[in-house]
Amino acid sequence: MIRFTPIPTETVRAYQAGGPDANGQIPERHISDGAGNPCRHCLQMIPKGAGMLILAHRPFPSAQPYAELGPIFLCANACAAGGSAEIPEILASPEYIIRGYSAENRIVYGTGAVVPTATIPAEAETRLTDPRIAYVHIRSARNNCYQLRVERA
Repeated sequence: MIRFTPIPTETVRAYQAGGPDANGQIPERHISDGAGNPCRHCLQMIPKGAGMLILAHRPFPSAQPYAELGPIFLCANACAAGGSAEIPEILASPEYIIRGYSAENRIVYGTGAVVPTATIPAEAETRLTDPRIAYVHIRSARNNCYQLRVERA
């Protein structure tokens, strides 16, 4: 069994309060145009006209060679954390990159692939049967942007 997991609420609340992002910059405030602005916390699309943040995020506990950093969107106002065993709304593209990481937060080579969205649960569950893999990242297949983490339920 798996669970789709958002960015931790305490991290999101710090960004929403104007705390620095992974580049040390204040998150940019914008208005969503309603097209393709996935919040990495509530795991839903940010509605048209709603405030949103654009910022650099590193979904790892510390900087190291495998700790990729990139742009993400978040709701500008407090939103409830998403996450369940079901494919979340933000995974609306036809395919994504899936990749396994070790407990040391390093890529486990041979676990990365571009897969159809509908197969993500099965693909993640298969990777998580490997004892070397602590968690899985889902990333955009076109821009490599971090979407969310998948863990054992």
